[in-house]
Amino acid sequence: MTDVITAPQATDRGTAVEFRALRRSYGTTHALDGLDLALKPGELLALLGPSGCGKTTALRLLAGFDTPTSGQVLIGGKDVTGMPASKRDTGMVFQAYSLFPTMTAAENVGFGLRMRRVGAAERARRAAELLEVVGLGDRGGSYPHEMSGGQQQRVALARALAVSPSVLLLDEPLSALDARVRVQLRDEIRRVQLAEGITTLFVTHDQAEALAVADRVAVLNKGRLEQVDTPQEVYNRPATEFVAEFVGVTNHVPVEDGDRPLIRPGAPTRQVRPEGLAVGDPDGFPGTVLTSTFLGAVTRLVVTSEVGELIVDVTSRPGLPGAGEPTTVTLAP
Repeated sequence: MTDVITAPQATDRGTAVEFRALRRSYGTTHALDGLDLALKPGELLALLGPSGCGKTTALRLLAGFDTPTSGQVLIGGKDVTGMPASKRDTGMVFQAYSLFPTMTAAENVGFGLRMRRVGAAERARRAAELLEVVGLGDRGGSYPHEMSGGQQQRVALARALAVSPSVLLLDEPLSALDARVRVQLRDEIRRVQLAEGITTLFVTHDQAEALAVADRVAVLNKGRLEQVDTPQEVYNRPATEFVAEFVGVTNHVPVEDGDRPLIRPGAPTRQVRPEGLAVGDPDGFPGTVLTSTFLGAVTRLVVTSEVGELIVDVTSRPGLPGAGEPTTVTLAP
C-alpha cells in the first residue's frame, strides 16, 4: 500500500461542504445518481473512480460550472445550488495548467486578486508569499513557457489559493505530469493544503494518489457512491466487490479454514491482497512463476496454479523464484 501522509482531523479553519441527493442526468444517462456526501471542515477528500463514473461532474456542480437535475449543493451550510460560480468562493486547479501565457508567474497568481480590485502592492505581496509557499519564490518573473510542467502546476495551485477560497477544487491536477514530478507535487499539494487548513475536493482516477494524500476516499461507480472512509479502511476493508477490484489488486483465493488456513480448490473464496500471500513454504499450494517484476523494496510474482493466477507481493531478496520456476503459495502469516 502507498504511504499515507497523515493529518490532524478537520479544524474550524475549513468550511463544510455537502452534496444532498445530487443527480445530474443527460437524457437517459445518469452521470450522478443520488449522491449524498459531506466533506468535513478542513479535510482533503479524494473522489476516486474510473472515467465516466461521475467524479468530474460532482466537482463541476460544486464549482458552479454545471447545474444539477435535482438535489442540493451546500457550502458552509448555505445552499449554493443556484448560485453562479463567481459567487461560490472556490478555487480550482485543472488538469491543464491554464496559465495566461503572456503573464509572469506572479501576474498569474495575482490575477484573481486583480479581478477583485485588490491594489497592485497587495497583489504583489500575496503573489510573492504564495510562490514561496509552493517552492517557486525565485520564479515570479518567469513566463509559463520558461517553466516545466510541474512548476506551471505549482503556479496554478498558488493562483487558486491567492483569493483565499473557502474550498479548493483539484481536477486531476497531476495526470499530465511524469511519475517523479507527480509524486513530488502530490506531496506538495498535501503540505500546502494542511498549512492553509482549506477544505479540498481532489478528483482522481489514480488509486495510489488518492490513498496517499486524502483524509478520506470516496469511491464512485456509475454515478453512485460505493464507499467513503479513510484510505486504510477503503484498502483493507473494501465495502463492495467493485471497491476491492478498483482500489489496489485483489486475488480471489479459495481458502479452507482451520488452525492454519490453507489454499484448497473448491473452498469458499476470499479476497486477498497480493501482500497477503507468501511463497516458498514447503506445505504451500503448488504453482509456477509466470512473471517476476522487481519494484524496488517489493517484488511482484504472478504464479499460475490449479486455482488460477495469483499475484503475490514479497519483500525483494536473493533466492526468490524466477519466471518458469516452481514455487508454492500460502496465506501470509
